[in-house]
Amino acid sequence: MNENAMNNTSETNWDKVDALTEAEIDTSDIPPLTEEFFSKSRWWKPAEPSNILVQIDPSTLAWFKAQGEGWEKKMAAALRIYAEAHKA
Repeated sequence: MNENAMNNTSETNWDKVDALTEAEIDTSDIPPLTEEFFSKSRWWKPAEPSNILVQIDPSTLAWFKAQGEGWEKKMAAALRIYAEAHKA
């Protein structure tokens, strides 16, 4: 991951966005929510992550820890990406 990817600052004028009233928000590009939409929708709850014991090479663990806060989530994301890329 590019180090600067997480350091980009938004150029959005959030004070202006926060000051908009409901009537001022342009929703013309949002399709209507029809009965067909709701009949095809489904409710789902994300799966709870599993806590398991895995042996990790010390240098790999050190690299992830060097990434700073949230290294565990980054490691889980890397495993998820790997698994998705190797699905049959």
